[in-house]
Amino acid sequence: MPGIDACLQEAMKLPGARGAAIVDWTSGLALGTAGESPNGDHEATAAETAELARAAAEYTAFAPAVAAGHKGPPVEDLIVTTHTGYHLLSFVETTFDSSVFLHLWLDRDTGNLALARLRLGQLAERLVLG
Repeated sequence: MPGIDACLQEAMKLPGARGAAIVDWTSGLALGTAGESPNGDHEATAAETAELARAAAEYTAFAPAVAAGHKGPPVEDLIVTTHTGYHLLSFVETTFDSSVFLHLWLDRDTGNLALARLRLGQLAERLVLG
């Protein structure tokens, strides 16, 4: 089970990976970063992606009432497509009240969106925080 640094290193090995971060969507703070940031500032990117994650997790249009007893975030992942890349946000389910997600920025020409989504989900499942 990888920690934050190992998780980010694995994410950056994916084809087309330009940058990766682990972000707390409640505070908007990056818990760790690797590679580049789309706007040149990892902390600003973390805050901006946290707003998107918060909206998806809290708005009932995206996250309807979850079955009783389910813990963790109501949304599995988000994909934002731009002209030059993809942004994947994969929510991390933990034993405590998790508000953490993995953010991977992929180059549109060299990245493999399906592979990245699958691998990022696997990393989110194995990530050890604490």
